[in-house]
Amino acid sequence: MMEIVKKPEPPSGLSRILWRLPIRVYRLGLGGLFGNRLMLLNHVGRVSGERRQAVIEVVEHDQRGYVAASGFGKRSDWYRNVMKNPEVVIQLGRRSIPVTATELPAEEAAELMARYAPRHPAAARRLCKIMGFVVDGSIEDYREVGRQIPFIRFTPRPSG
Repeated sequence: MMEIVKKPEPPSGLSRILWRLPIRVYRLGLGGLFGNRLMLLNHVGRVSGERRQAVIEVVEHDQRGYVAASGFGKRSDWYRNVMKNPEVVIQLGRRSIPVTATELPAEEAAELMARYAPRHPAAARRLCKIMGFVVDGSIEDYREVGRQIPFIRFTPRPSG
């Protein structure tokens, strides 16, 4: 049975530097090393109005767009920024894609997490641990976690 142990705080200090290291990899033009598993999110600060970047994991990709989970929940800066200013640009490798960010409904997020966990068991356990969840590994536990974590779909905007 899934339980919430403690909601973690977003990283600070040295751990923040390590979490942000993939941004430097992207800035060096080496984002392709991550394949389609990590994307660079270019967004605008909700308070400062300044350009911000975060590298986040692509949980799922289909014809509708790319989906990512906010591992630190609704307190994550990138999450709060894209909820205020959803017109953002993602980068996969060297390819930039203008997208619109929208939060998935809880039941859709639950099913997405249920599909993701068996495909990426280590990453699913790590995400749950980051979010402060203790899971027994069952699909139902992962569904419940999916109901608790904000999942964001990044839908490509028409070009032109």
